[in-house]
Amino acid sequence: MEKRRIAILGSTGSIGRQTLDVVREHRDLFEVELITCNSSFTTLAAQAREFDVNNAVICDDTKYKALSDALEGTDTKVFCGIKSVCDLVTSDRIDIVVASMVGFSGLAPTLSAIKAGKVIALANKETLVAAGSIVTSLSKKYNAPILPVDSEHSAIFQCLLAAQGNKVRKIHLTASGGPFRTWEKERIASATKDMALKHPNWDMGAKITIDSATMMNKGFEVIEARWLFDTPVEKINVVVHPESIIHSMVEFEDGAVIAQMAEPDMREPIQFAIGFPERLPLGNKKLEFARLGSLSFFEPDLEKFPALRLAYDAIGKDGNIPCALNAANESVVAAYLRGEIPFYGISDIAGECMERIPFIANPTIDDIFETNKQARAMADQLILTMKKKS
Repeated sequence: MEKRRIAILGSTGSIGRQTLDVVREHRDLFEVELITCNSSFTTLAAQAREFDVNNAVICDDTKYKALSDALEGTDTKVFCGIKSVCDLVTSDRIDIVVASMVGFSGLAPTLSAIKAGKVIALANKETLVAAGSIVTSLSKKYNAPILPVDSEHSAIFQCLLAAQGNKVRKIHLTASGGPFRTWEKERIASATKDMALKHPNWDMGAKITIDSATMMNKGFEVIEARWLFDTPVEKINVVVHPESIIHSMVEFEDGAVIAQMAEPDMREPIQFAIGFPERLPLGNKKLEFARLGSLSFFEPDLEKFPALRLAYDAIGKDGNIPCALNAANESVVAAYLRGEIPFYGISDIAGECMERIPFIANPTIDDIFETNKQARAMADQLILTMKKKS
């Protein structure tokens, strides 16, 4: 395998840091050309120094000087702002773009990378949730393959590689169930952010951990799978699998099921994406089947986790509605983390925004950005109203 030059968008976040873990194991195969973050300039500077990165971008322009000072005396060139990210990802010196920025902010840089024909290792699910039809169409137009980094979508991708083109009957997306899987609804209603942030299996950032607790994350993965694998939503099933050993499954017309299994470690799907099609050695924990014991599966409870139902409803309506749901969810999760709304306020407000936003059946990219703006403003107003009533 020839050496590959990588851009990591969101390098200080969970996926970004684990991508750099993979690079540490295979410095002969990967070179980090570009790293970006929102505001964590100290971590970004340390990464730039360790990996001798050519370009570093901090999106918070108030931290630009601090980053510049921290990298004084190095060869790393420092930039600020999202426009710089969009410009730099098109460089001829970049082969693969690891899109791991959190939330809607990752859409514009990913679109720029796609239009430049880069290989996209996609960890930012909001890109496909908000603009799936547009993103996948551009991917085909510019011959920019999208390789999934989410463990579930990587698993589906790997299963489909083994299927050799046979017709798929159903995709089974597995879900851990989050920290509240066994709780009664009344108890979940009073859950604090500290409770919601205690995921039983995965070490993730705060936003995605809350999304896992509400199961909105799994709903977004349904939408993502619909676009990644060009599969009707009615063929995408969610099954709760608390052990997080089977990362997803694909069922075929004869009833046979292929599953991808591994210990819950995001470095495996990251490495599979950036090293594809080769499987490289990885210093991770390997499965010991004799010690696994039993594996369990349950149907998701949509009464306890209405966010999952909202996601199915959103992709059922399609158009700009998934974008509205994503935008509202970003606002309400932030409000929940600030202690401003209760747990079920997340799905209540997100659902109301989804219903109230003007429907656009075939949105342009400008429509998507406007929908995102409108839905956030609507959610912020509903958050204020809920705060006043509490």
